[in-house]
Amino acid sequence: MKTLILEEPGKFKRVDTPEPGKPGPGQALLQVQRVGICGTDLHAFVGRQPFFEYPRILGHELGVEVVAVGEGVDQVVVGDRCAVEPYLNCGACRPCRLGRTNCCEQLQVLGVHVDGGMREQIVVPAAKLHVSKTLELEQLALVETMGIGAHAVDRARLVKGDTALVVGVGPIGLGVVQFAQIAGAEVLVIDADERRRNFCREQFGVEHALAPGEGTLAQLQEALDGELPATVFDATGNAGAMMQSFFYVANAGQLVYVGFQLGEIAFPNPEFHRREMTMLSSRNAVGNDFKRIIGWMEEGKVDTRPWITHRATFDDVAEQFPAWREPGTGVVKAVLQM
Repeated sequence: MKTLILEEPGKFKRVDTPEPGKPGPGQALLQVQRVGICGTDLHAFVGRQPFFEYPRILGHELGVEVVAVGEGVDQVVVGDRCAVEPYLNCGACRPCRLGRTNCCEQLQVLGVHVDGGMREQIVVPAAKLHVSKTLELEQLALVETMGIGAHAVDRARLVKGDTALVVGVGPIGLGVVQFAQIAGAEVLVIDADERRRNFCREQFGVEHALAPGEGTLAQLQEALDGELPATVFDATGNAGAMMQSFFYVANAGQLVYVGFQLGEIAFPNPEFHRREMTMLSSRNAVGNDFKRIIGWMEEGKVDTRPWITHRATFDDVAEQFPAWREPGTGVVKAVLQM
């Protein structure tokens, strides 16, 4: 079957690999139809993704069709179209017992720690499949990236009337914007890319979409009648931006790190205590996030179709992939059609 392997940073290879065979008990065999391209994939391409080894088959944002099911599977049937929850958890450690499977101590993510979906077929646990009878395969491929934003908003416990700033509005940040608005928050954004700022204005009605710079703090205070945002989400994965986000948080506010990077993050301890700030990390998503998002997408409350700005096929994705890292190409979200 057709398979795309990232052999080493900057080098893809198209190969023919054996089909996975029949699914075992509790498993499902899937035909991979669409693969969303994530920041994780782009970081792996340039050798900047933590917890990553080469060679690796990328792909964890998947829109799939069920081809066969193993013994004991009743969650899905042949022909179902699904989003895949790509987080393979152990089920026994403390986080799993608490229902926080997203940060399992033995967590393996498809396309990161184990081979993912940039191949024609893959076998996964059937419990990790989330069915929709109406959504398009491209929409299903974007559920996972939306789940990360939804989980971050849940971590922050936003309520109606809160002010929330999202720093970095790539696909993960856009998900945060979407679900912060659903929670009833007034949302502002900061991003260096003018196209992304305009996207937030046009698609989400964000009034205050700001560029980072010396005057950004004053602009935030002006927009909020002299105050700062109660909650700041940083989805940049850039160390400098992540440390700057610290200064955007109001007294008694909270900072949620959604993106992450390889190095250390530092902040001034006196300011942290003076503001009595809460600092949170947010990792991945849980199964319930997938279910909620698919429901909202089916109801029309969430529409990811405008996000998809670039598409590629198996035959040309390796050549197009490097350009998707460049801001000038205007990529919001790219999708691979297998």
